[in-house]
Amino acid sequence: MTVKVLVPTPLQKLTNNQATIEGSGGTIGELLESLEQSYPGIKVRLCDEKGEPRRFVNFYVNSEDIRFLDGTQTPLNEGDEVSIVAAQAGG
Repeated sequence: MTVKVLVPTPLQKLTNNQATIEGSGGTIGELLESLEQSYPGIKVRLCDEKGEPRRFVNFYVNSEDIRFLDGTQTPLNEGDEVSIVAAQAGG
C-alpha cells in the first residue's frame, strides 16, 4: 500500500531534495522501514535506538498526531498522507 510522505526541508538532502515522497507499509513502523530502504540514513534521523520517534520529531497521519493514536503501530491505508514535522524551539 502506498502513502504520500511530506518531508521537512532539513531532511530533504536524504530524499534527493524531494519534499514529497512515496512509501509503503501497513503501519508507521513499516513505513519507516520502507523509507530506510529507499533513503538510507533517514530512519536514524527520525527514530531513536528503540525505533521510536525522536522527541523533536512529530508524525501526523492525515493531520492526526500519532502520539494520540497508536504511535508507530498507527495503521495506514492506501492514499494516506503522512507528515513529518520537526519540532521548533525558541528562546
